[in-house]
Amino acid sequence: MLHKLLGDHKLVLASASPRRKVIFDMLGLKYLVRPAHIDEIVHTHMPSRLVLSHAADKAAAVAADMDPDCIVVAADTIVYEQREVIGKPTSESEAAALLRRLSDNTHVVYTGVCVRRGPVESVGFERTRVTFKQLSEQEIADYIATGEPMDKAGAYGIQGYGSQFVTKLNGCYFNVMGFPVNLFYRLVIQGFYP
Repeated sequence: MLHKLLGDHKLVLASASPRRKVIFDMLGLKYLVRPAHIDEIVHTHMPSRLVLSHAADKAAAVAADMDPDCIVVAADTIVYEQREVIGKPTSESEAAALLRRLSDNTHVVYTGVCVRRGPVESVGFERTRVTFKQLSEQEIADYIATGEPMDKAGAYGIQGYGSQFVTKLNGCYFNVMGFPVNLFYRLVIQGFYP
């Protein structure tokens, strides 16, 4: 169990994501929230490298201000479709365009996770394929009206109203939500309990 593996170490979630907080709460973890403020620049077209780099940068930025015995956990999630990174929409019209792009199509969600204690870090990524039904313009408009797409990569949340559009999922559900739990568990064991 994660809470036993983490023991008495102070756990720090380097994220402001409400979804990641929900997952940490679901796991029964006690943690502090210290969002990382880094520039998430798209510096490569290799999605796995991008999320690994961002997760490691976030963990390092937060760890620099923490006690070296703290365990800092950071993650980065992107949606990847047609060899392009799809970020969070900046407007309702952009959200509509992204949803049209995902409609009746398959995309891939990548999340990089970094678990760091002092100078030791354990990093990895998860990849999940997601297929959407064909969306009507009315469905897109109604979904945008909920407000849910506006702070999410790919303009949808699988844990909310967006779940209605998913016809197939190949991989980790929690990855699409923004934090692959099994990967986190493996990284804790791999990094601190070899």
